[in-house]
Amino acid sequence: MRIGSVELTDSVILAPMSGVTDMPFRRLVKQRGAALVISEMIASQAMIRQTRQSLLMASHTPEEKPMAVQLAGCEPEVMAEAARLNLDRGAAIIDINMGCPVKKVVNGHAGSALMRDEVHAAKIIEATVKAVPIPVTLKMRTGWDDQNRNAPRLAKIAEECGVQMITVHGRTRCQLYTGKADWSFIRKVKEAVRIPVIGNGDVQSVEDAKQLLLLSGADGVMVGRGAYGRPWFLAQISHYLKTNEKLPDPPLEEQKNIALRHFEDMLSHYGEYTGLLMARKHLGWYSKGLTGSSEYRASINQVGTAQEVRNLTAEFYNLNLESGHE
Repeated sequence: MRIGSVELTDSVILAPMSGVTDMPFRRLVKQRGAALVISEMIASQAMIRQTRQSLLMASHTPEEKPMAVQLAGCEPEVMAEAARLNLDRGAAIIDINMGCPVKKVVNGHAGSALMRDEVHAAKIIEATVKAVPIPVTLKMRTGWDDQNRNAPRLAKIAEECGVQMITVHGRTRCQLYTGKADWSFIRKVKEAVRIPVIGNGDVQSVEDAKQLLLLSGADGVMVGRGAYGRPWFLAQISHYLKTNEKLPDPPLEEQKNIALRHFEDMLSHYGEYTGLLMARKHLGWYSKGLTGSSEYRASINQVGTAQEVRNLTAEFYNLNLESGHE
């Protein structure tokens, strides 16, 4: 699949997720076969000020290439400047967020709030596209609510402004993450534009991915929460879509090594104190479905040092290996 000048090896993409798709997780998912990984949503104003947090969120490694940076904001000139800064820092693609449903973002007239003002949304898109020579993409929802599902119209506007790919999460803003993603509605967006359209929402299995593509007619699939604790999941989807064959999860010993390596990468990326706070949720996701996972999660949330978490994690996996857990 091609996004403007960027050629992807596949059409299975990791969704941008705040507090999740940091550099350690993106790198891990990319190493295991994702076509494209996207940064956490970065506020364009923070990027302009080059705050420590925004610079950390936008940092990336050669293994992630091509890597996209997602920006959120409501001021065209600020979005444009933030896009230029990320171009200078090596981003291959700039993704505009018009889908975030979180109240803090929406109240700042950014994220999915922009779907309520197509004229202003167009100004932001146009300014960002004109600011950089690399492809600009757009992620949005089906609309603000059930009475205002204007994604097809906004997608057409975005295409006319020069956007090279559209991703649609199959929910309205007012649904937040409740209910079911409407994969069939994404087809209306696909029919409205000539550029690639990616479907997103509720992909928890390889069968879900195939069904999303069947119902939506989309060119690819974006995986969000389904990748929690499963950095290998996108590769499984890709293999299934090509061969109709299911790849098993990695052996438990390999899962143990992945979890521990991810933990060490987070400590290195954030420093021990913040890294430990950030890593606990990932370790909890990795443990899902294993014997004693609830006790393990409680334990790692109670201890105070990285070494204690290392020891508890190794012990947890070793007990599962000894019990013959597959």
